Amino acid sequence: MAQMVPKSIMSMERRRTEVDWMYLWDLALRKGYLGYIKYILKSSLMKLPIFSWAFHIFEFIPVERKWEIDEAIMQNKLSKFKNPRDPIWLAVFPEGTDYTEKKCIMSQEYASEHGLPKLEHVLLPKTKGFICCLQQLRSSLDAVYDVTIAYKHRLPDFLDNVYGVDPSEVHIHIRTVQLSDIPTSEDEITEWMIERFRQKDKLLSDFLAKGHFPDEGTEGDLSTPKCLANFFTIVGLTGICLYLTLCSSVWFKVYVVASCAYLSFVTYYSILPPQLVGSPEGAKKAV
Repeated sequence: MAQMVPKSIMSMERRRTEVDWMYLWDLALRKGYLGYIKYILKSSLMKLPIFSWAFHIFEFIPVERKWEIDEAIMQNKLSKFKNPRDPIWLAVFPEGTDYTEKKCIMSQEYASEHGLPKLEHVLLPKTKGFICCLQQLRSSLDAVYDVTIAYKHRLPDFLDNVYGVDPSEVHIHIRTVQLSDIPTSEDEITEWMIERFRQKDKLLSDFLAKGHFPDEGTEGDLSTPKCLANFFTIVGLTGICLYLTLCSSVWFKVYVVASCAYLSFVTYYSILPPQLVGSPEGAKKAV
């Protein structure tokens, strides 16, 4: 984990809990890529007030989990991530859902019916979304990260993170895969992904037995003063905005209402404002 992160990557994670994405954000923060990480998420999350505005601004990709609908949406969104001057960290969860014992049994039954490996700690990957991402972005990516996250001593949920209860330790195993090592045909990519998840399953089995990943190192703590400064800055700015909204002139209230209406409109209709900085078109406009 201590190595430098390539400029543009796609990471392939197994989905164990509802909070895996939080630890990916933490990893991106440590590597200086927090502002570039993008997720593929359920379209229902785009209905969350305020959060959906952030998802839209950060260019997350909402999907219905129905390929006949999602294919065109993903191709359209991914086509905007090809600028080599704009770093990207695209997080993909090929399992498509949280891991549960019931889902694991269903995955194993499907594997038995189709002659695929029966996995104990991961689900069989759904390959179409990953293949679409790889085909669209292969020419602009530097690498693919195969990421596996494990927890001691139990799986955390969202409230555990809120209250700082669990997990006591988070272990992240990363394999860097060069694009030249990934097949190009869809059938071969599917076989490659299934083999990767078989290896993930073995990796997690060994983790449960030994309590650590092979050749494991330790990341240093984040700077406490820096974290506190960021926290108080966010709280202070939020407090100022709330005060101005509730106690200032009627025109500021009108501005806040208009801003909320604008954000709701562009999020609902998936409209992104023109990029003025960091793109060739933006450079021409600036001139």
